[in-house]
Amino acid sequence: MRSGLEGRIVVVTGASKGIGLACATAFAREGALVAGISRSREHLELAQGDLHGHGLDLAIYDADLSDAVAARETLARIAHELGPVDVLVNSAGAARRYPPDELDLHAFEQAFAAKYYTYVNAIEPLIRGMAERGRGSIVNIVGQGGRRANIMHIAGGSANAALMLTTVGYAKAYAARGVRVNAINPDLTRTGRVEEGLNASVRATGRDREDLLAEQLREIPMGRMAEPSEVADVALFLASDLASYVTGAIIPMDGGKASVI
Repeated sequence: MRSGLEGRIVVVTGASKGIGLACATAFAREGALVAGISRSREHLELAQGDLHGHGLDLAIYDADLSDAVAARETLARIAHELGPVDVLVNSAGAARRYPPDELDLHAFEQAFAAKYYTYVNAIEPLIRGMAERGRGSIVNIVGQGGRRANIMHIAGGSANAALMLTTVGYAKAYAARGVRVNAINPDLTRTGRVEEGLNASVRATGRDREDLLAEQLREIPMGRMAEPSEVADVALFLASDLASYVTGAIIPMDGGKASVI
């Protein structure tokens, strides 16, 4: 792959598991210097060991990115220890799923703290430095829940919708200064989030978990959920020189489910 990522400094948030870990692995395989951020030091060390087992390196930094000060300090430390950041992949934070009868103000506050502010708090300390250097790429892993209403994901979907606007807004604002900003909207993906969503649906409907999962899979024309590595491959493309004229794009990854233009 002509990615042009060898030697680039890449920050991946939410790097300890799921899509974030898959992204950290993919960029490391391209020869990038990858810094992974997550709240859990323990999970980061497990991720680091997993990459080391494949002959890959991962620098790890534990921080709660919903805290703007902690985010800024962690990113400054990465820049001091590794160098100026070339690529940011945002995959940290997951808004909890709630049946509609359980929604309250706390649910919306949790969703925006977990999903929206973790992304914005990582973007804000980096994007102007990228612009000053005339080069940089940001990829936000968002989610189709921001484009298509799901009654189990109203609060989280609202945060996702806000992130899509933020993505295209930053893309337009910084395009002339060499910074590209894009987003990926995965739908059902083989991570722990699937189980959480199913649990919320079981509470709301009383239906069997396996029946609910089978119903969700039937709605996907490709007949299966995505793998984290497939999302990582798209993130790799968007961050790379292969996508040098792509900015402000929001790419759905739902196996053809939405089928809209």
